[in-house]
Amino acid sequence: MRAITQHTFGGPEVLVLGTAPVPEPLPTEIRVRVAAAGVNPVDWKTRAGSGAAAVLGAPPFTVGWDVAGTVDAVGPGVTRFAVGDTVFGMPWFPRQAAAYADFVTAPSRHFAHRPAGLGEVAAAALPLAGLTAWQSLVDIAAVQPGQRVLVHAAAGGVGHLAVQIAKSRGAYVLGTASSGKHDLLHDLGIDEAIDYRREAFEKVVEPVDVVYDLIGGDVSLRSLDVLHPDGLMICLPSAAAADALAAARERGLRATGMMVEPDGDGLDDLAALVDERRLRVIVAETFPLERASHAHRAGELGRTSGKLVLTT
Repeated sequence: MRAITQHTFGGPEVLVLGTAPVPEPLPTEIRVRVAAAGVNPVDWKTRAGSGAAAVLGAPPFTVGWDVAGTVDAVGPGVTRFAVGDTVFGMPWFPRQAAAYADFVTAPSRHFAHRPAGLGEVAAAALPLAGLTAWQSLVDIAAVQPGQRVLVHAAAGGVGHLAVQIAKSRGAYVLGTASSGKHDLLHDLGIDEAIDYRREAFEKVVEPVDVVYDLIGGDVSLRSLDVLHPDGLMICLPSAAAADALAAARERGLRATGMMVEPDGDGLDDLAALVDERRLRVIVAETFPLERASHAHRAGELGRTSGKLVLTT
């Protein structure tokens, strides 16, 4: 099968198209013929030597965790899926899933049935970003109707899904993004869009119950000024959140990092929102598998609204 591999850490140019044996599913695993693979910031960070590189170890390896495709084979003990089922998932994270390839094997409970209203490309864009937002806002923050939720980088890969998930929970949602992305945010149902280039959000935002910070650094520290005394700030990437967490403790405020986990039940919940037409996945651009390096270059510019996806 085809697979994108790298033999050293470095820039996008280290991603090369090669071949690898087709994997065989072990007991409780399925093999998925990959139709599309989502591209996430953790992919290019890992490629460069940070991200999940500490888990994967030194190259060679294949990055990628978002998968959508068709079940091609099932191992003994699998009851959730049959050959021919269309699925999507985020297998193995943060261990190697090798999603930038023609086939992937992983435990069946790392996947869910692809909702009828979601094509393969959009389905590949949903798992990692969607589960990150779902686990943060639902499992950790337990967002309730009427609460005020501030999402930073609200038009990004995780952010645009977080806005919709918070709205589905009945929250009043605010988000920061450049003015050119405000129409998209309003189309997704946001209540207030703030242009971070024109005004300091901490000067115009009334206290909020949840801050979902997808930027970090100075934004995290400034966000403490708008956090309600009983509120919660969730900072991603969690590895860069130490200063913000320490500052929150000094002020008697609650803040936490998080790392997304494979979660078939969470994927089912996201699929239900798609079926109910309360969740849309925005795909900014697609690239063929052999142009994975181009997708990484586009992602690292930091200008993308929604997600980037590789197609096989």
